[in-house]
Amino acid sequence: MRKGTFSCIDGHTCGNPVRLITSGHPNLRGDTMSEKRQHFMAEYDWIRQALMFEPRGHDMMSGSFIYPPTTPDGDASILFVETSGCLPMCGHGTIGTITFALEHGLIQPTEQDSLKLDTPAGRVDVNYRMENGKVEWVKLFNVPAFLAYQNIEIEVPELGLLTVDISYGGNFYIIVEPQANFPGIDKWKASEILKHSPIVRQIVNQQLTCVHPLDATVKGASHVLWTGQPKQHNSSAANAVFYGDKAIDRSPCGTGTSARMAQLFAKGQLQVGQDFVHESYIGSQFIGCIEGVTEVAGKSAILPSIRGWSKVTGTSNITVDDDDPYAFGFQVI
Repeated sequence: MRKGTFSCIDGHTCGNPVRLITSGHPNLRGDTMSEKRQHFMAEYDWIRQALMFEPRGHDMMSGSFIYPPTTPDGDASILFVETSGCLPMCGHGTIGTITFALEHGLIQPTEQDSLKLDTPAGRVDVNYRMENGKVEWVKLFNVPAFLAYQNIEIEVPELGLLTVDISYGGNFYIIVEPQANFPGIDKWKASEILKHSPIVRQIVNQQLTCVHPLDATVKGASHVLWTGQPKQHNSSAANAVFYGDKAIDRSPCGTGTSARMAQLFAKGQLQVGQDFVHESYIGSQFIGCIEGVTEVAGKSAILPSIRGWSKVTGTSNITVDDDDPYAFGFQVI
């Protein structure tokens, strides 16, 4: 039998949902969060499905669990869950998780205004500003990001030839810039992004193998990042990230922003120390920056940072009982 009551803090990061699950944590095996992620996916994915999918969640739902640190100097670990799976890293999820946890006293930092987090993708350091019990912003220093493939041509039904790049920023992103057969997200409706994204993702994953060179469990191009002209006058660029089966990220996407900066750096279009204000499909913004340059298995990579904000919208206690025929969620695709 699979039963449980899960207490949650709900909110959003720049418009995209975050559900911090504060009880019902499964006891996960492993010395690292990457290993614990594998255990969760193998034995406890029913929790993710129950809390992320309908009728307790929705197509855009994203969440997390906080665990004790897996490193001697860590403050906490984060396990990410969403409709698209159990992600190695999630930028908007990290910003929301840290905001909610600090405001509710769930994390006690060892150093004021900073945290060291263990994620399945690796160490992520965080700075934040807290005033009068509220977190005003969170800045995360993400795992190294790099351009994996450049100028890949794919033939997409109804669209024709597209040229795409694949970049890693904690997850692998298929980046589509405006070109002959794609006018840009400012010219497309959300329905067009939702229609073409699964097809583009399927074609790319059939054509290429995307595996992180230091962790073979991080694999597959899971997200499609479409670009175009921004709405805000101070935005450097705009994007619409497709994930899961029907979702468009309402935030500018933290790992997607990291991947985009890595792509632009590799093409000589973004420099170290240069602010990169990234805009979401709804016009919200993250402030990105390339903090430095490094290597990943001999490949040039960047050290990206992302700054954004989150707001709590409520709390809930969610009951999952397997005598409910929809206990583990469903999708209408």
